[in-house]
Amino acid sequence: MTNAHRITNTALLLGSVASIALLGSPAMAIQTETTADTGNRDTITVTARRREESLQDVPIAVTAYSGAQLEQMGAQDITFVGQSTPNVTLEVSRGTNTTLSAFIRGVGQQDPVAGFESGVGLYVDDVYLNRPQAAILDIYDVERIEVLRGPQGTLYGRNTIGGAIKYVTRRLSTEPEANVRVNVGSYSQFDVIASGSVPLSDTFRIGGAVARFTRDGFGTNLITGDENYNKDSFAFRLSAEFEPNDQVFLRLAYDNIQDDSNARQGHRLIADQFPPFTYPVLNNVYDTRAGLNVVQQEVTGSGISFLGEFRVNDNWQIRNIMAYREDSSTSPIDFDSLPEADLDVPAIYENEQFSEEFQLLYEGDRLAGVLGFYYLEAEASTVFDVLLATTGALPAVGLPGLNAQTFGDVSTNTWSIFGDFSYDVTDRVSVSLGGRYTVDERASTVLRRTYIGGFSEFFGGNPTLIATTSNFNGEEEWTDFSPRASVSFQADDFNNLYLSYSQGFKGGGFDPRGQTTATPDFNQDGTVSQAEIFQFMMFEPEEVDTFEAGWKVERPNYRHSLAVFYSDYTNVQIPGSVGVDTNNDGIADTFTGVTTNAGAATLAGIEFEGAATLAEDMARPGDALNFAWTVGYIDGEYDQFINAFGVDVSNQAQIQNTPDWTASATVSYMTPAAQGMLNLMAMASYRGDSSQFEFPFPLLDQEAFTLFNASAVWDSDNGRWQLGLHGRNLTDERYRVAGYDFVNNTTLAPELGLEGTLTAFYGDPRTVTATVAFRY
Repeated sequence: MTNAHRITNTALLLGSVASIALLGSPAMAIQTETTADTGNRDTITVTARRREESLQDVPIAVTAYSGAQLEQMGAQDITFVGQSTPNVTLEVSRGTNTTLSAFIRGVGQQDPVAGFESGVGLYVDDVYLNRPQAAILDIYDVERIEVLRGPQGTLYGRNTIGGAIKYVTRRLSTEPEANVRVNVGSYSQFDVIASGSVPLSDTFRIGGAVARFTRDGFGTNLITGDENYNKDSFAFRLSAEFEPNDQVFLRLAYDNIQDDSNARQGHRLIADQFPPFTYPVLNNVYDTRAGLNVVQQEVTGSGISFLGEFRVNDNWQIRNIMAYREDSSTSPIDFDSLPEADLDVPAIYENEQFSEEFQLLYEGDRLAGVLGFYYLEAEASTVFDVLLATTGALPAVGLPGLNAQTFGDVSTNTWSIFGDFSYDVTDRVSVSLGGRYTVDERASTVLRRTYIGGFSEFFGGNPTLIATTSNFNGEEEWTDFSPRASVSFQADDFNNLYLSYSQGFKGGGFDPRGQTTATPDFNQDGTVSQAEIFQFMMFEPEEVDTFEAGWKVERPNYRHSLAVFYSDYTNVQIPGSVGVDTNNDGIADTFTGVTTNAGAATLAGIEFEGAATLAEDMARPGDALNFAWTVGYIDGEYDQFINAFGVDVSNQAQIQNTPDWTASATVSYMTPAAQGMLNLMAMASYRGDSSQFEFPFPLLDQEAFTLFNASAVWDSDNGRWQLGLHGRNLTDERYRVAGYDFVNNTTLAPELGLEGTLTAFYGDPRTVTATVAFRY
């Protein structure tokens, strides 16, 4: 696509958004419940600064979704909020059903392998999830979701360099409560979600929620006969709350998920390249020919947390959040998506973590803030085979069932002291100062072994060991201080302006896929020393400095939030995998992780989101017309990108998974109907061109596209019943969300294996879901 075409398409997009806005649309991204008779909105309350505040007063770029809004939109999992949040990408990772790939303002993590800190922090009830596995959270029993953009770390939890997503569940009611929701839809979708609570006394109550999600696949595995892209999961939460008085609140909660969906296998974008079989490209992008079946896909995750809140007096409060979590994922990842084992990678991921967070909060007439301590102890282990069985057919190789097994274990011990206080200099001017001191310690074990004779013992095989290519143990510690500052000016009762500076820090580590025998002779002395091996396996922390200016407006029937930001992103960690020829026969017989701090980037952009309601002069009393918009633009480019040959190729590299333009427009019409309220809603969500990896590859990258969703939801006047009909991706758009690339991007010649691996994974097709909900 030429620049002229991009400019033309951008102009058409903005024109379309403006047209929809003029017609009227609700900004579901930031709108709270609307009373149809007046159109007035309740104040949006968020806890972005560890205390309840109006969204208008927070000098942070934050988008908040209430549970009621998510129900109205028919949102099914956490990735849905990425459709209407500017400069945010939330996608299901390649080869999985439950691993999250998250990017905010160009910062994130695509590779879910152990050893890498996440660029975007995900929190469930203030508990940080250290790994992205089992992080595609289904939306049920949720009070709200907050998306904070920009570095976070002076107010709570783990330091995150790109932003944070907070998933907040509902607290239990003081009255008996029961809710049931049933979803029936396309591809035999059938979901049942039930929740409830019972007060056992005036001070103690128990409750829980249970959810069963099922759906047939969007496609078929033509080799195994399994459904591809199906869903089969069961989840539940249990909690107990003790509130003896207004000064004390205690909550113990447990959650669990079991996902038995089939392995999500990819769609080949090119025909196979090795005889004797011929496999042309399939017509249905959700179909696959993946033949790997030595293990079944299985994902389990669970966690227990304890929250204690103690109000000492009118000014001081103590909060303590303690949690333990663990998850396990087994997945047959068929990279080549063919019946032959050309590049088959069965994998096991296991994670566990313990975290403790202590907060001391103060709120006075002019001064408010938090002092905190955070501790995290986590261990992430992964083991996977890379079976290249087709290479045994080559006389030059002659290694039947060639298999490179990798075992990696990464432990994290980190603690931080943080603080952030705001002071009202006058009734109109407020300043905030914060900082975080972090100590990060990482230890890693990497064991790589080469076998012949098929899969390793982890996946039911009994192969012959022929070489050990890595036997590495390393440990390193980093310290960092990250400051934050802002000034806010309340121009009048409706307008708030702010300027802020924040610094983010993302820890370093060791690549658990690294192959020590591939270590270069850095100092050219003829030998590879242990120090050079350590240098090859380790990567340093990242750092980002972000400057932001914002303008927030809130009136009875209108609000908007405008943010302009500039980020200087240094020491960027570039994870990747390359084929390696271990026996110098000219054929890559394994791959190794190569992670370097090769990059420096500049990220600048703008975010504009707003909502308006028209309730006066409507044709019928009680009617309301709502409209909303979100627009995000980001100009991101690498200032430096050193490749494996020591050459700066920043002029060729792009920021991955980050469209230059994102936008959404929503229109809804609310009207009394049948002793209730009917809400008719339509939303368009646009994403510009995006690159899957750092170097553009048109065959794999995703061109600009627009998704159209629509909903019709009726709520009874007494709040007991809700009926809904939700259509998503109504134009049945086919769009790529992830992929694997092990071919030469110019010639398409295989770089690992013989068939050529170039596979893609896609977002959901058109679906329609009907819902019935009963509340007591």
